[in-house]
Amino acid sequence: MHYAPGTDPCPLPFSPFKACTVPRPIGWISTLSRDGVANLAPYSQWQNLTFDPPMVMFAANQYSDGRRKHTVVNAEETGWFVWNMCNFALKDAMNITAMEWPDGTDEFEKAGLEKAASLDCPVPRVAASPAHFECRYLSTHRLRGNSNHGWVEVVYGEVTRIHVKDEVLTPEGKLNYGLIQPLARMGYHDYTVVRETFTMPIPGASGLAAAGLEGKA
Repeated sequence: MHYAPGTDPCPLPFSPFKACTVPRPIGWISTLSRDGVANLAPYSQWQNLTFDPPMVMFAANQYSDGRRKHTVVNAEETGWFVWNMCNFALKDAMNITAMEWPDGTDEFEKAGLEKAASLDCPVPRVAASPAHFECRYLSTHRLRGNSNHGWVEVVYGEVTRIHVKDEVLTPEGKLNYGLIQPLARMGYHDYTVVRETFTMPIPGASGLAAAGLEGKA
């Protein structure tokens, strides 16, 4: 099976595009509007970019009517956003925040989530999340789509503060993934949860290179 997206009709009943790029970390992004209303929404196009300084990105498609996502507008106007780690215990609350709520809606309240204050920025954090990044907004890159919904805005930010709850750390000072159970997006309406990991160092890596790959401070 093969086809050219945008030219050939998809020969499958469901597009395999998103289903092939898996698993995708969930960018559960909180922002604050100019009027002080908190916003919270998940984005499955989320990733870290570099570590010195730590930078991240998330991509947000426009609405089908051409409106831009509140998350993007808020980040641009206030200069801040926060990434909140989503785990299995928070999956239902995350799914509520994925709904298309009207402008001025506080998704924390809709999902029954408690807010926690940030230290560097005015944007609230999801108190129940096991980890957070406070991010200073850097820039937005708009990429043209074939439809209103196809337009996408890639938002870049620099991580100014990292929060990790002490109870989700191992005695060695690493994240305990089996305890956290991070949630990730698959294709279709499917998700996965991380409950099992394995260690596999790159052969021949040593010194600063090996330390950097492991994330040694």
